[in-house]
Amino acid sequence: MTAAISIGLLGCDHIAERFLPIAGDYGDLFAAMLKPVGDKLTLQYFDVCNGELPTTTESCDAYLCTGSRFSAYDDYPWVQALKSFVRGLHDARKPFVGICFGHQILAEALGGKVERSGQGWGVGVHTMEILRAETWMRPALSACKLQYLHQDQVTQLPPQSTLLARSGHCRVAMFRVGERLLGIEGHPEFPAALNKAIIVDRTTLIGPERAHAALASINESTDHAVVAGWIIEFLRCRVP
Repeated sequence: MTAAISIGLLGCDHIAERFLPIAGDYGDLFAAMLKPVGDKLTLQYFDVCNGELPTTTESCDAYLCTGSRFSAYDDYPWVQALKSFVRGLHDARKPFVGICFGHQILAEALGGKVERSGQGWGVGVHTMEILRAETWMRPALSACKLQYLHQDQVTQLPPQSTLLARSGHCRVAMFRVGERLLGIEGHPEFPAALNKAIIVDRTTLIGPERAHAALASINESTDHAVVAGWIIEFLRCRVP
C-alpha cells in the first residue's frame, strides 16, 4: 500500500489579480497539477514571499517550490531566508522539487549561479531533451514539451549536481543535486491560457517578436501530466 505524504508548497509569488479567474493562484495551479497523479498526498501552502516559511524542515515530508517574478539572486530578506531553508533541506536530506524560480533558487542556494539569459526570454512551449533517464521518470520519454516563462536561467550547477535535461534555449532545463533535490525550469503547472495571458501582458518587456513566436506555440500539446507524475514519484520514493 502506498503511504500518504505531506508536501509543503513554498509559494514565492502570487498570480496577478486580473489573471486569477483563469486558473486561480499558485496553490490552485499546483493542486490541479497534482490531483490526477497525487493519490494520498496533502498539500500545505506557505506564503514564502510574504515571510512565511515552515518552522522546521520536518514540518512536511517533502517540498515543492513555485515560480516567481523575482530573481534568485535578489537580496530581499525572504529570498535569503528561502535559500537558507533549502540549504537546511539539503542537510536534512529532505526531498525537494523547484519549478522555474524554485529551480533557480536550488542552484543559487547550494553554490551554483543564476543569470539573465543572453538569449532573452524563454517563453511559450519548448522541448527539453532528456540527457539521463532515471527510474522515477515513468513513463520514460526522450524529450518532453512544457510551457516556459523565464528571463533568468541556471548558468552554473552546484557541486554534486547531475544534469538531466537541456533545451535549445536553456542548457540547464532539469538537474538533480545529490539524490533528493530536483530543479525543473519549465512550468508543468501552467495551463496554456494563463501563460498566454501573461505573455500578452508582457509583450513589450519580452519583445514583440519573441512574444509573438511564443504565442504561436502556446496551444501545442505538452507533457505536463507526465512531468507531474515524475515529480510525485521523485518525492514519494525519497520519503522514508
